[in-house]
Amino acid sequence: MRFINPKTDYAFKKIFGSAESKDILISFLNALIYNGNSTIEDLEIINPNLPPKVEGLKDTYLDVKAKLKNGTLVIIEMQVLNVQSFGKRVVFNAAKTYAFQLQKGEGYRMLKPVIALTLTDFEMFPGRHQFTSRFVYREVSDGYVYPENDIELIFVELPKFTKDIEELETITDKWIYFIKSARSLDEVPTNMDNIPELHRAFEIANQANLTLEELEDLERREMFIYDQQGAVALGREEGREEGRQEGKKEEQRAIAKKLLTLLDDEAIAATTGLSREAVRELRQKESENL
Repeated sequence: MRFINPKTDYAFKKIFGSAESKDILISFLNALIYNGNSTIEDLEIINPNLPPKVEGLKDTYLDVKAKLKNGTLVIIEMQVLNVQSFGKRVVFNAAKTYAFQLQKGEGYRMLKPVIALTLTDFEMFPGRHQFTSRFVYREVSDGYVYPENDIELIFVELPKFTKDIEELETITDKWIYFIKSARSLDEVPTNMDNIPELHRAFEIANQANLTLEELEDLERREMFIYDQQGAVALGREEGREEGRQEGKKEEQRAIAKKLLTLLDDEAIAATTGLSREAVRELRQKESENL
């Protein structure tokens, strides 16, 4: 038995955003937003795309969007690549979803809360150890919560979740493990199979239930993701190497400056590793600054 990768956009939407996914999504959201409590009893899965209502405003493309029984809107995004300004995009999508609830002539009292649940396959907050983070509006000095706190940002950083199968205790643990590791499993773990919604999620993710065209499409998407992850990693390594080289040159120039009054250009070049031309340019620049 093999499972499709829930971290790809197609698989994520198929598992959580299709017409047959309502109970699965309720269990998933109760686990990740409400710590496994049965807070959400019912919801409506709706079109996640938000076309711009204002000329020039960007389109919004989400993975899953749901409206809870109390009117709260939940927007869900699974993000694999750590693209530039992704954090700003999360805020933009949440604010846009909140603002575009109102129709012409409706008052602000009609606005309902928005919860933006974002799962990342990279570390969103490198200096923070917890794998789940929640952000709301608070007063800076004493933490007082803003009374109309209608936008909440929730992040789940998959790389920080390191529990093995036998360590899974809560339904929250099990759903996060499903998202992170289903692709590498060849059977449904026994300590997860007793949850009906998780069992159903594994059924939908079973490759045997997909057509050849769907499997080929998924493979292309995964290869694209892997290629992009490699490109991002290479770019960062090249950036770090450029930084290291520049730092080394700065150190060489600093040493050379101290030797300008003591040694000739050739001796300074031999001592610091700079070229004689670089030493001459440095000597000329220093003399011009006198």
